[in-house]
Amino acid sequence: MADLWTGLGGALRAMQSAELVAVLLAIAYLLLVVRENIWCWAAAFASTSIYLVLFFHVQLYMESALQIFYLAMAIYGWWQWRHGGAGGGQLEISVWPISRHARIMLAIVFLSLCSGWLLATRTHAAFPYLDSFTTWSAVITTYMVARKILENWLYWFVIDSVSIYLYLKRGMTLTALLFALYLVLVVIGYWRWRRHYRDAADAVPA
Repeated sequence: MADLWTGLGGALRAMQSAELVAVLLAIAYLLLVVRENIWCWAAAFASTSIYLVLFFHVQLYMESALQIFYLAMAIYGWWQWRHGGAGGGQLEISVWPISRHARIMLAIVFLSLCSGWLLATRTHAAFPYLDSFTTWSAVITTYMVARKILENWLYWFVIDSVSIYLYLKRGMTLTALLFALYLVLVVIGYWRWRRHYRDAADAVPA
């Protein structure tokens, strides 16, 4: 019995250590995104690899599956930021029309209801509908980051707020604290990108 408790304690400490590393890498990712530094995608790839395992362990299956998408998007984002601009050059910040955002929001609600129902009826997933909402929202918003769409920061504010609740309920305190920090960085990131977008627009000859 003592050996069992020792083994469980070691596994818990290992998980907490892994979560701490993932948190630090995730913070580095967002700080680099705010500064429009392409190395954000390398930090994202490393952090995502760790979270893929952690989320599966705490039965947030949609969050775990989302990490596979994040790994692919880290590679895509790196390429887009380096070669996705005009003439294959550096990508610049842009905006999407309100009509496109309205369609995106409807799609998120529909997909969240569908996958939430499947998880609720076919698995033991925790918080299937909220988990689905944050997952589908993050899928679209991560693509927006890869394309340097200004409004991505507004989406992240909502996603991160809901995520804090999810992680606290599943005992992932460090990750919940990370997302609380994200809320602050999201606001900073939005205003920084907005200023850069306006400066670039003002620099274009009439």
